[in-house]
Amino acid sequence: MPERESLLHFVMDAAEVPRGLPLVAGLTGFADSGSAVTGFTDYIVDTMDSQIIAIFDADSLLDYRARRPIIYFDQDHLTGFEPPMLAFHLVRDEISRPFILLTGYEPDFKWEAFSKEVLNFVERFDVATTTWVHSIPMPVPHTRPIGTTVSGNRSELIEQFSVWRPHTQVPANAMHLVEYRLQEIEHEVAGFVLLVPHYLADTEFPQASLVALESISSATGLIFPTDRLREEGREFVGKIDEQVETNEELNKLVHTLEQRYDSYMKDNALRSPLTDVEGELPTADEIAAELEEFLAYRRGTEESGDMR
Repeated sequence: MPERESLLHFVMDAAEVPRGLPLVAGLTGFADSGSAVTGFTDYIVDTMDSQIIAIFDADSLLDYRARRPIIYFDQDHLTGFEPPMLAFHLVRDEISRPFILLTGYEPDFKWEAFSKEVLNFVERFDVATTTWVHSIPMPVPHTRPIGTTVSGNRSELIEQFSVWRPHTQVPANAMHLVEYRLQEIEHEVAGFVLLVPHYLADTEFPQASLVALESISSATGLIFPTDRLREEGREFVGKIDEQVETNEELNKLVHTLEQRYDSYMKDNALRSPLTDVEGELPTADEIAAELEEFLAYRRGTEESGDMR
């Protein structure tokens, strides 16, 4: 099948791209509170085996004057130009299960054309599900779990994880349009909006990236190494707690947010995905048994040649 002229240019031979994989997406640009999207996408690319499948044409999609690329000045000459990139990657999770990652800048132009390219990719490679993440600032305390609002057509995820379900108009981003178009073709899609404490929106909040990965795991079954993020999150929260303890105004703010959060969640609490219907945590033996069953299933599918 000859490649047509498009916004998307393949680096990998399309015949080598596995079919039926889940697609995970996170684009930076309009909103990235707590650097959640930047954090989780960088973490995946930096810590996991990945290769580029295809790259979008930045000259057609990006306003360079609004988001200028980086170039290095080395004493008397320029070096190390880093062009912005929006691309599909083929990645393998912690147990070598393949998936597709769409990451990079949010397009400034040609949203409909970009959405069409994503839908063509989804249909061409029989993508199983699409899950995307972004984050917004909310008046919530850092001392409570980061909540999510879930959109899309996967009702089981909405019922289990969406703590805030407003009726409101919001400024759209490019992935909103992609989700809307995917729903029109009845493709399984879910968007997780992380509700990040507003006073940490401009920071690099490791806990936000961790929740992004956990949300993706819940939607796809993919497994990610998170020990480093958890440790960074504990250190970060420890420093914030120190500042709160020594600042009376900040302490009062956090306490007020805690009261409002607890009052809201009292009537809206969701069952943890780690507990059973009676609210009990599984035992270590039960977890081990489920993992053993999953690995046995994976060995069976690999032996049969099924890469899904």
